[in-house]
Amino acid sequence: MKKLLLLAALLVGSNFTFAQKQSLFNGKNLDGWKVYGTEKWYVDNGTLVCESGPDKEYGYLATDQSYKNFELTVQFKQEADGNSGVFFHSSIEGTKITGWQAEVAPAGKHTGGIYESYGRGWLIQPAAEKEQYLKQGEWNTMKVIVKNDKVTTILNGHEMITLTDDKIGAANGQIALQIHSGGGIKVRWKNISVVNLD
Repeated sequence: MKKLLLLAALLVGSNFTFAQKQSLFNGKNLDGWKVYGTEKWYVDNGTLVCESGPDKEYGYLATDQSYKNFELTVQFKQEADGNSGVFFHSSIEGTKITGWQAEVAPAGKHTGGIYESYGRGWLIQPAAEKEQYLKQGEWNTMKVIVKNDKVTTILNGHEMITLTDDKIGAANGQIALQIHSGGGIKVRWKNISVVNLD
């Protein structure tokens, strides 16, 4: 009987955890997201693609909802210049974004670091020896975990940074994917999901 009760408790616990996970991309269209700017965001073979348009400006694809404390999981593959990123606690007007970015960039350009847009700039970059964990031109899995004033990024199973910052802890806002200005950028995304930690 005790074993049955334990098993029931484990099943209830696992179902509860599963129920908290929310898929942010359905693999079919951009439902639940809003495009900012003139760069290209589209779905191709079940993946979300961001690609430079003729204006070669910044562009963003942001969630309709805001997220305070969460664990975000994304997979990305850089098919051309991979200068992109994942913003959190952000707000956007036109193509001006305020908030914090977990960097997605070409090799050696600090993927997993945290940059504050229109603020203090780089807050933290991964140690040089961690740059090797990015798989250029292949699928990568990144987690961004935000809990109050603490942020952790994990790339392909390796912790890239942990940061404690009061300003982040006091903020809230949208999650947004970025395409950098300059042109020639193409990044694919899939399996985008969030677990609410509030």
